[in-house]
Amino acid sequence: MNRILEPLGLYLVDSHCHLDCLTPDAWEDGLQGALAVAQQQGVGHMLCVSIDMENFPKVLTIAQQYDFVSASVGVHPNVQGGYEPDADELVKLAQDPNIVAIGETGLDYFRNEGDLDWQRERFRQHISAAKQCGKPLIIHNRESTEDCLTLLEEQGADEVGGVMHCFVENWEIAKRAMDLNFYISFSGIVTFKSAQALKEVVKRMPHDRILVETDSPYLAPVPHRGKQNQPAYVRYVADCIAELRGVETEDVVRQTTQNFFTLFKQAKPRCINGLDSLQTIEPG
Repeated sequence: MNRILEPLGLYLVDSHCHLDCLTPDAWEDGLQGALAVAQQQGVGHMLCVSIDMENFPKVLTIAQQYDFVSASVGVHPNVQGGYEPDADELVKLAQDPNIVAIGETGLDYFRNEGDLDWQRERFRQHISAAKQCGKPLIIHNRESTEDCLTLLEEQGADEVGGVMHCFVENWEIAKRAMDLNFYISFSGIVTFKSAQALKEVVKRMPHDRILVETDSPYLAPVPHRGKQNQPAYVRYVADCIAELRGVETEDVVRQTTQNFFTLFKQAKPRCINGLDSLQTIEPG
């Protein structure tokens, strides 16, 4: 991972990371050091995703401080006991120009048990907010696929679309999500040897619906599995996808970057060395 993409007029986008959760002492200059390492590896933009209201000000501050970082606003389905914004408040918070999406939202039946109506109601509020402000949704789904897709359908989420973050489901689920105007984002999980079914989904994906992410500091890809993840490692995800699809990594980089800015329309792309980094490519 020593080839830098920027001189080629290309850059990667980490479409889902939690910069506010990185361990700052892992780098000499803390968060700034982590961002510098990412940029050295050709990562030119990152989406810092909100998981609760208590830490949202930090998420927003990072996006305001760095012009290559965008942010979202939302409450993760696993979070309980914190401040619970309704749709109207989410819409107000999303007016900041650095906020490009609503989420992370969705359903999680793995970590939560019992009556989960509160989780589904929160999800409805986030979908409503997204539709009101016209910004896409970032969806978390774990062991709740049918309910998650049903709620997206019932609430008209296809009006704004979004991304199924850290996708681990099968091809049929991927098709249903894409029919709802959602993109499919792949994380470091796709590099795991055990993820054979997911690798098959990658091979079948239309080129204009794929995103790449780290979900850092979680889910570090091979060869860093088990360590703290970071945005620089999104290159390993792109490399793996390129290999599975039989194309060059640069093709995956260019296309996923274009896809990101097509979906998150308020995020601001940049040109490198006067080259248009968002040139459309044909599928491999």
